[in-house]
Amino acid sequence: MHSPKHIVSAAVIVKNERNEILLIKGPRRGWEMPGGQVEEGEPLRTAAIREVQEESGILVEITAFCGIYQNIKTSICNTLFLGKPVGGSITTSPESLEVGYFPIPEALKMVTWANFRARIEHCLDESSHPFLVEFNYDC
Repeated sequence: MHSPKHIVSAAVIVKNERNEILLIKGPRRGWEMPGGQVEEGEPLRTAAIREVQEESGILVEITAFCGIYQNIKTSICNTLFLGKPVGGSITTSPESLEVGYFPIPEALKMVTWANFRARIEHCLDESSHPFLVEFNYDC
């Protein structure tokens, strides 16, 4: 019997007081919400906060759990949260070539990976929380 190999990630849709959302421009996928892999033994919320700070320089407070997207074929579970900025300042990192806040309609146009855009839209629709989306295809 072999050990399962699952990946769990945590991402945050960060909305500021002007109702703009925080996006990072990664070197591989373009514009997206900040997030990344949860480390062994790390709580999901802690991972989400850490990833946002590492990728954008912004310290966030988690305001809501949105839901989970599970890719059954690749064994990846993406946990999604809403958050608000509570400190820090925008900075780039090796994972984020550009960082900024953008009005929601503009941000959605900037996110070219359709599944990332759908996740942002799903998280912004608070009436759908919590959600579980299961799918089965290669990324």
